[in-house]
Formats: sequence, C-alpha cells, structure tokens
Amino acid sequence: MKFSVQPGGALVGELRVPGDKSISHRSIMLGALAEGRTRISGFLEGEDALATLEAFRAMGVQIERPARGEVVVNGVGLHGLRAADAALDLGNAGTGMRLLVGLLAGQPFDSELSGDASLCSRPMGRVIEPLTLMGAHIEAAEGGRPPLRIRGGKALKGIHYELPMASAQVKSCVLLAGLYAEGETAVTEPAPTRDHTERMLGGFGYTVRRKGSTVSLQGGGALRGCEIDVPADISSAAFFLVGASIAPGSDLLLTHVGINPTRDGVLTILRLMGADITLQNEREVGGEPVADIRVRHAPLRGIEIPADQVPLAIDEFPALFIAAACAEGQTVLRGAQELRVKESDRIAAMAEGLSTLGIRTQVLEDGIIVEGGSLGGGAVRTFLDHRIAMAFAIAGLRAAQPIEVLDCDHVATSFPGFEQLAAQAGLHIESSTG
Repeated sequence: MKFSVQPGGALVGELRVPGDKSISHRSIMLGALAEGRTRISGFLEGEDALATLEAFRAMGVQIERPARGEVVVNGVGLHGLRAADAALDLGNAGTGMRLLVGLLAGQPFDSELSGDASLCSRPMGRVIEPLTLMGAHIEAAEGGRPPLRIRGGKALKGIHYELPMASAQVKSCVLLAGLYAEGETAVTEPAPTRDHTERMLGGFGYTVRRKGSTVSLQGGGALRGCEIDVPADISSAAFFLVGASIAPGSDLLLTHVGINPTRDGVLTILRLMGADITLQNEREVGGEPVADIRVRHAPLRGIEIPADQVPLAIDEFPALFIAAACAEGQTVLRGAQELRVKESDRIAAMAEGLSTLGIRTQVLEDGIIVEGGSLGGGAVRTFLDHRIAMAFAIAGLRAAQPIEVLDCDHVATSFPGFEQLAAQAGLHIESSTG
C-alpha cells in the first residue's frame, strides 16, 4: 500500500486518535497474569497490540474479542500460563517481544518468540543480557536477533540492573521478570523513560517502589484484575500536533490524549520551537494523566533539542523531523542512539526521505542536524516503518508538490484508519495498493 498526498490543506476540527499502544500491550499482559477479570476500554485494535493479545490466547488465557476498543481478559494468575503449541508470532511488535521475553523467562515451560522480517532484524541483546544475569536461558539468532528461544524452569534471582541507555522496554522487561524472581529486582535508569509498567502494576495491586532514578519490586506477589481506560496515544497524536503547527489556517482539538510526564517530550520540544499548544480539561484516568490538546498554526524555529527531552519523545522524532524541516533555521538532535534500532534506522531513513523532498540534513552517529527549508515532492521510502510513513504523509501539508509515500502497510500496527482520520481533518491523502 502507498499514500498519495497532494500539497496544501489545513487541519481543523476535533478528533480522537486511537488508544495508546504502550498501555494497550501492558493491559493485556498484566490482565492475563492477574487473578480475576480485567476490563479494558479504549484498547488499540492495531496489529501490534492484537499480536500481543493473540500470544496470550495461545498460552491459554481466555480473552473476549475486542469490540470498539472494549476487551475483557480472564486472568489466570502469575503461574497460570501454559506452553503454546507453536512459536508465538508477534508480527511487528517490538514492545510485545521485549516485554514478553521478560515474562516468559520465569515460566516452567519452553517458549519461542518470532515475528515478521522487520522485527526479526531488530537486536534483542539489550533484554537478553539482564535476563541472563537473573538466571534465564535465552537463545537468539545471529546478532542477538529473533527468533528467541526461552528455556523454561530456570530459577530467577533478583538483580540491581543499571540501564546502559534509557529504555522503557528494557526496564519493563527486567521488572516483569522480577515478578518471578527471588528477592528484589531493581532497575536504575540514566534518564527518565515512560513509566506505564510501574503505574499499571500499582493499579493491579502490586507494590512498586521508586527512589530517585531507581524502581524496584519484590518477587512472589499477586496481581488483581481491575478496570483500565486506555488514553489516546500521544505518539499517534504527534503527527497531528506537527501537522497543525506547520499548516497555515490550522486549529485542531485532540481529545483524551495521554500526557504522562515520561511521554510528553513532543509537547515540550514543539513549544520550544514556537508551537501554539494548550492543554484543556486536564484529568487523571486510571492513574494516567489525560488532557484535550488544542494546537494552532504557528511559525516554528529550529532549536537544539534538550538532552533530557530525548527519551521523553523517542517515538515522536519522525514527526518532529518534519517540524524541523518546516522551521526557520537549524534543528540539532543528539543523544538519540536508540533511533538506530527502532522498526528501521529512523535517523538514516528520515534523512533519506527529507533529502528526496529537498531538505538538507547531516546525519550524526547519535542524531541528526536538519536545516529548515522548503519541502518539495517526490517518492519517499518508509523502510516498512509505520511512523516514517505517517510523518511523510503529514509533510504534504507544507509541500510544494505531491508526495508519494511507499510501503505503508505497517501503519495499521499503531494507527488503524490513519488516512481516513487525516483526510477527515483536512490532509489531502489517498491510499492505494501497488
């Protein structure tokens, strides 16, 4: 599938983007391991979250099929999972795989995790290393890549792990393995990362302690089923935040968006660039802060992105690079090595696409320099990365010529119905096969 985007347009009106992907993954996992029923509303019915749901079904958890974001998980308790009949196929879900390997390391049965070509090219050494220190036995393909084979029946011991680089997925993986470990499991992070796992464990009645930059828990507790209302995903909202900021005449209200302080870097960075963003109706839903976000067009200027904001906006940089391309002056990003090992090398992929559209960039080992300019048109490769596809679609709002975004099939992993919602808001977009 490809997107064909005609230049111009403005984003106006009110819309709600799909549910948060990170929270949707975790709600299924913890609901499955809880005692009793967990009712989830606002669940993201995208391919990634559904792959996690199907993995737990394959391990014997009864989950009622999602209907308009409503899911009921009949938990089996921490020790109620059973071996799947075949390898668990997680599709393109990197979050699903990295968190699941932590849960499965403490099970009494063997497991195998696999996925599509994109996922199987992504290194998993960052989660294998701490799990091995805890006593897990995990075999991977060359370079620490999937498929991953996890030997069951290994007694795990709690560790104090210092993350070499900020990563919520690695932190969560170690904490989830810690549920099955003897003693205390603690993770110290070099910079704050999203804390959905810790918040949700607390919501399920499991005690998690935070002291400074260290989060810890004791193994051997229990989770209790609960109700979860998944906020709209700020990573999905980011494309519309950028689109409305760069397109003259835009005035858009995004409703019920999660504004967790470990995820709101995109708001901070856009505001530093001069964006007109205001929060309305701020509230807390199920332990997660939520707000309606109003964004209006404003001239943007290039900035040096603060280092402390990088981990708080790690998934939003494809969209932010489009903002940088439309800003006056130079935008500099450093300290973003993690972008090299996402669904694609997002720094190299975005640099190539921006160059196609006439924007000058300089790729750094850990970031990029983007020179603001005038967007042209052309055919852009996505490297099968959903966020790159949506970023270049939004670029059409300021392009002088049509943009063709190739290989957009993976957009449904995080944002089913993106092109329809974007068209409804005012983007001149059509999708087609071939």
